[in-house]
Amino acid sequence: MRIAVAGATGNIGARTAAFLGRDGHEVVPISRSQGIDLLTGDGLDAALTGVDAVVDTVSAPPTDRDRTAEYFGTTTANLLAAEQRAGVGHHVLLSIVGIHGIEGNAHYAGKREQERLVAAPQVPWTIVPATQFHDFAAMVASWTEQDGVAPIAPLLVQPIAPDDIAEVLAEVAAGPPRGRHVDVAGPETQDLVDMARRTLDARGHPVKLVPTWSGMFGVAMAGNVLLPTEDARIMPTTFEQWLAAEAG
Repeated sequence: MRIAVAGATGNIGARTAAFLGRDGHEVVPISRSQGIDLLTGDGLDAALTGVDAVVDTVSAPPTDRDRTAEYFGTTTANLLAAEQRAGVGHHVLLSIVGIHGIEGNAHYAGKREQERLVAAPQVPWTIVPATQFHDFAAMVASWTEQDGVAPIAPLLVQPIAPDDIAEVLAEVAAGPPRGRHVDVAGPETQDLVDMARRTLDARGHPVKLVPTWSGMFGVAMAGNVLLPTEDARIMPTTFEQWLAAEAG
């Protein structure tokens, strides 16, 4: 199959492209480095010629709710319109577990807009909701760190290895559209503060972490709201296994 990956140079997109290539598919990378701009649509029509499926792993930098929703809305609408013109038969969107039960988070508002557009009857689709990635905690700390101190929310999560979710996306893209896929998660629950501390220590970058709900993740995200449903697909790599590889 000829499968395009939007966000192909990113953390999950690059991994997804690698798994697709491993499985014998022809991969079409969609990124600005390839001269393709999702915000303007430039280069999309040529890139999607003969493409059977598209995997959207595009993310957005932290910003306010309106700009995030506008970014995701514009890129997704441009991608879907080009897919429809090219006759693409399957759009696969990487989404996030729990976003429909949480208000006030700008990124989640943007992801909900993405899902709304994808679920419209333009291109047959599959939405794959995943839990946070194993490297998410350290990334969050990097957003807030100042002078060796980082406020961070004590979220309860069930993180997944980036390679594991990329392998699921590659598998789904090679199959038929499914609508909304079951949640995909790692095998164990973790506390985000502890994850951040252990990851940063393993990287030789200790930071004083201050648990707080006053930042980008509010108290509405406390408790079990970010955990997967009982019928979730559980992937095998534990946080400890990922951390050991990271340290190595």
